[in-house]
Amino acid sequence: MKSKILNLLIILTSLIGYLEWSGNSHTFLFEAEAEIFSRLFTDPVSVLHPFTILPLISQVLLFITLFQKTPGKTLTYIGIAGLALLLVFMCIIGIMSMNFKIILSTVPFIVVAVLTIRHYRKMKPVSKT
Repeated sequence: MKSKILNLLIILTSLIGYLEWSGNSHTFLFEAEAEIFSRLFTDPVSVLHPFTILPLISQVLLFITLFQKTPGKTLTYIGIAGLALLLVFMCIIGIMSMNFKIILSTVPFIVVAVLTIRHYRKMKPVSKT
């Protein structure tokens, strides 16, 4: 049960990432994902970018683990890695620009991801007999 809760927390904390760019433009990742989903069916080429597709696929993989009897380590690790590509990059951008809103929005994901990896490393392999 703890594995499923951690995987759900990874999904939820990935959605609160915050972005700011030139002028007064800003968005949370859940808002950006809603925009991506709306464009996916009307103009799919406009959303084809590694920083949009990889996190979405990663969230889908983590969502799948929520319905498994025992969440798979491999799917969880792949999901964390895909989301970490975006969120760690955002954290680095926040640090470089000294934007504390961006930094603080990525910290929950990083903490939960580290806790999840530690949890899965401590787990004993499930025997298939």
